[in-house]
Amino acid sequence: MVVTIIGLGLIGGSLAKDLRANGFADHLIGIEANDSHAEKALALGLVNEVKPMQEGCMMADVVVLAVPVGATVALFPQVLNMIRPGAVVMDMGSTKAEIANAISGHPQRGRAVLAHPMAGTEYSGPQAAINHLFFDKAGIICDRDQSDPDAVSVAERLLKSLFMRLIYMNSREHDLHTAYVSHVSHISSFVLALTVLEKEKSEANIFNLASGGFASTARLAKSSPRMWSDVYQQNSHNLVDVLDSYLDKMQHFRDLIADGNYDETYRLMEEANEIKRILQ
Repeated sequence: MVVTIIGLGLIGGSLAKDLRANGFADHLIGIEANDSHAEKALALGLVNEVKPMQEGCMMADVVVLAVPVGATVALFPQVLNMIRPGAVVMDMGSTKAEIANAISGHPQRGRAVLAHPMAGTEYSGPQAAINHLFFDKAGIICDRDQSDPDAVSVAERLLKSLFMRLIYMNSREHDLHTAYVSHVSHISSFVLALTVLEKEKSEANIFNLASGGFASTARLAKSSPRMWSDVYQQNSHNLVDVLDSYLDKMQHFRDLIADGNYDETYRLMEEANEIKRILQ
């Protein structure tokens, strides 16, 4: 199986590592707009070779788009025009509705599979690629009824080779649910980092006093602004609704503390502890 990966950063590079290790890919081709990233990917052995867009797509049995979702919207229809008969094109994007709209009605729509591995770290670039990034994570496939059955089968085999748990939903459901469980948590982290940087002028104090709690909460603020700016733009309608709910809860918590109502803050924290039943 020849697999071409467009975008050799954290997701694309980690995908290449695991597809080589698990034997799914016999030959890995990279397509990378950033020359420095292309050189690093080759030096790290993530791919066998780096090719121009059209050549790399025409050679592949499977093409994986692992670029920010804004670029995916523009590239997906172009890639569908370049593939050879029977090839499959997947994306790894964190939003789905706009990507689905971009390829709706395309003559090769059946060869496209919309996928989202719920995996990642706060780091970016080829050097961030790690083994087993996707192990036991959710692998979401969206709108499978709009893809050819054999194309879905190939995508399922790829995700299962990474030991992912497969979940199926439509694109709009996906974007709503990920706004709650993924996208807003990154916004919270970015805002926390901005608040601390504004209020705590001593970098030494941040470094010396930051314990596990702060480090884990602020970790996502180290994520790629390019990637997350695209996600927020494409999922803005869901995010505004989620943020309104989040801000209501935050304001309520703030008012309870200001009023000295610690019995109620204790009750709310106990209620929040129920998340332990879901996230173990």
